[in-house]
Amino acid sequence: MGERISANNSSIGACFQRLNMSIPDKGITSPWFSTTFALIGLSSNLIAFCVLVNAYQKTHSRSRSSFLIFLCGLVVTDFMGLLVTASVVCSYHFTKFEWAEVDPKCHLCNFFGLSMVFYGLCPLLLGASMAVERFIGINKPFERSVNMSKRRAFLTVLMVWIFAFCLGLLPILGLGSYTLHYPKSFCFLSLSHDIMSIAFGMIFSLVGILSVVLSFVLNTISIVTLCKVCFDRNSVQRRRDSEVEMMVQLVGIMLIASACWLPLLIFIAQTVLQAPPPGVPQDILPPETNKYLLIYIRVATWNQILDPWVYILFRRSVLRKMYPKLSSRPSIVSLYPEYSMSLRRKLTQESVIH
Repeated sequence: MGERISANNSSIGACFQRLNMSIPDKGITSPWFSTTFALIGLSSNLIAFCVLVNAYQKTHSRSRSSFLIFLCGLVVTDFMGLLVTASVVCSYHFTKFEWAEVDPKCHLCNFFGLSMVFYGLCPLLLGASMAVERFIGINKPFERSVNMSKRRAFLTVLMVWIFAFCLGLLPILGLGSYTLHYPKSFCFLSLSHDIMSIAFGMIFSLVGILSVVLSFVLNTISIVTLCKVCFDRNSVQRRRDSEVEMMVQLVGIMLIASACWLPLLIFIAQTVLQAPPPGVPQDILPPETNKYLLIYIRVATWNQILDPWVYILFRRSVLRKMYPKLSSRPSIVSLYPEYSMSLRRKLTQESVIH
């Protein structure tokens, strides 16, 4: 049978007082599953980081360097997210420690919940930032060649981290809360039906969904523009395979993020907005909701494992083997014939598509 930690015990933190475990454990919480999952993700991100650092050292293009900075920021975020969360989850599965005894004041639970929000939103926000950068680079190449720099790319990544961190702090400051969830191996935002939990649940969901939607819209426009250049026979033929490589990688990141995160984001929004089932207290999650939350979080975590393989598999060298004609493509600048050839040549050397 399930267990519920009594709220009458004043020594127990609030993060444990809404806990209701009534789902039988049928192997879904195997420690070996979590450990294998984490090891695959960590090793994949390490490989991807080495690939990106090697590419960064070899590139002489400002635009590609900026894009690689975004990718490195994403890899570092995914790696640290897996490292932090898996350390606690795997420790729980192997030791079965009691959260209320180890963390009576909810400090660890709040840290874990903040980490889940931070490392969950960062990939979505970074994906949207890269979509904006590519959109400007492909559709406004001359503005992008003047305005974007490595320093600005670093600052953008830093701003994304700061924004996601501040958002994760909101439950600790009183807007919503972080609570322990089934199977007592992780803490995440509360999905109860009080006004504060509803507000933060909707903020978290909308920020994530809007990031995915923005990425989809801007990437679609960029792909259309890129296709116009690639199939324009009258345009100047130049080596522009890097622009295709960056778009393929960005689209891969977007598709993975959408498949992994949208189910969880939509589920959170639906859960906090729906009225609780009859007979179930407002601050207690039904067993079915607990089970689906665990499943959707596991699906979302696959984002951190699949992301690095986008950079590993869709490199320029691999794309050339798949499509040999890729290396002879026209320049984005060919869409702007009003510029003189000398100016176009000068700006193209620093443009996003070099």
